Amino acid sequence: MSNIIKLIVGLGNPDLPAGRRGKKYADTYHNVGFLFIEFFKKNPTLYPIPYTLIASDVYMNESGRFVVKIIKKYGIKPKELLIIHDESDIILGKYKLSFGRGAAGHHGVESVQTALKTKDFWRLRIGIRLPTASRMKAEKFVLKKITSANKKTLEEVFKEAWTKIKNF
Repeated sequence: MSNIIKLIVGLGNPDLPAGRRGKKYADTYHNVGFLFIEFFKKNPTLYPIPYTLIASDVYMNESGRFVVKIIKKYGIKPKELLIIHDESDIILGKYKLSFGRGAAGHHGVESVQTALKTKDFWRLRIGIRLPTASRMKAEKFVLKKITSANKKTLEEVFKEAWTKIKNF
């Protein structure tokens, strides 16, 4: 993938204009895409990043307009894009890398697919479903604050996924 991907965009919900996040959405499961970007930007010597990493500056359900703007700015094609987002159908601690799949009800991904007029882009779907929330609807837990133990689990997922992405 290192020869395929040119841009990585993390999806989430900013609280304030221009992507400055406040307390309402910060550190929630729905912001896993932001947390992934922040983790690697804060650790550049441990994890050298050969890609441009950007966190969306719009709300999740409006992600498409941001992605269209940013791929035009960088002059890339959708197939050279990797979107990082939370996935409520995957258990916390797991992830899936996919290309050209449907949105499966994820409104941020739906927005990106609609705006790009294609589903042919890469996605890193990071699991956020807690075992205790197995029957719970996603909207009941995606905006809950991530516990410190679960944040450590997510950071391990970020590292593992990064290894797969860079060696793909």
